[in-house]
Amino acid sequence: MSTLQTKHLTGIKDLSDQDIDLILARVSDMKAGKQSDSLKGKNILSLFYENSTRTRISFEIATNRLGGNYVSWNAKSSSVTKGETLRDTILTFNAMKPDAIIVRHEEFGAPHYISTIAECPVINAGDSWNEHPTQAFLDAFTLQEAVGDLKDKTIAICGDIAHSRVANSAILLLSKLGMNIHIVAPPALMPEKFPIKDISTFENLEEGIKDCDAVMMLRNQMERMEAGLIESNEAFFAEYGLTKEKLKAAKEGTVVLHPGPMNRNVEIADEVADDPNVPLILKQVENGVYVRMAILDLLVNGK
Repeated sequence: MSTLQTKHLTGIKDLSDQDIDLILARVSDMKAGKQSDSLKGKNILSLFYENSTRTRISFEIATNRLGGNYVSWNAKSSSVTKGETLRDTILTFNAMKPDAIIVRHEEFGAPHYISTIAECPVINAGDSWNEHPTQAFLDAFTLQEAVGDLKDKTIAICGDIAHSRVANSAILLLSKLGMNIHIVAPPALMPEKFPIKDISTFENLEEGIKDCDAVMMLRNQMERMEAGLIESNEAFFAEYGLTKEKLKAAKEGTVVLHPGPMNRNVEIADEVADDPNVPLILKQVENGVYVRMAILDLLVNGK
């Protein structure tokens, strides 16, 4: 199949195995230089209700590389500050006939809600602690480049899992690609339920990363966290911060991912983050552009 079975990308849970394979194949094509001005004459509308560096700029570069027009909207200088509802905002934009809408929103499920109103494809760039599907694809593609076929490989996702949309999408996508999932978190940051059943949970970092092929570290989502859930940054780092010494518990050659932004010496030590041979952090950023090019190309052009 050369077309997606979905009109929107609001979450990994909505995608078929064929959709996933097609997106990853298209990412590979984009990175190999098999790209064109497929978005020429197309207007891609960016609605970021939350702050962003990597995701927003990545989508903008992706749009520009495909010849499209990237229209960036700022919530702080919009009619939202005058009391306009989300529905009215989307109806207004829909009347302008954009070719796609990229949305990041603090409310759980907002991109899905927008997709029921908008006539064009809607892409979720992160909603509350729900999902961040394009991040999951760039993580998966980067892992495939680093370790090959992901089937039967093991990844430990560590840190603030309870408030992480990155973790939710990664768990869904990487498990669909055959990976075993370890979750490492202190009890206060461990969710009550997970998006899949086959999850191994650990409260000790070194136990959780043992025999893993990859480790993903996550920052503490202080903006979504109740005060007092962690004692202090120093205490968190002592127990859950990834250092070279703790990384020895994983397999030799284990790779490290981080979606950014990093809180250095809280969830990841400088010596790990700056090691030229271990982390794939900047490779994730690079591949994020190709992922967003592929998704825009498939959704906007329908093929």
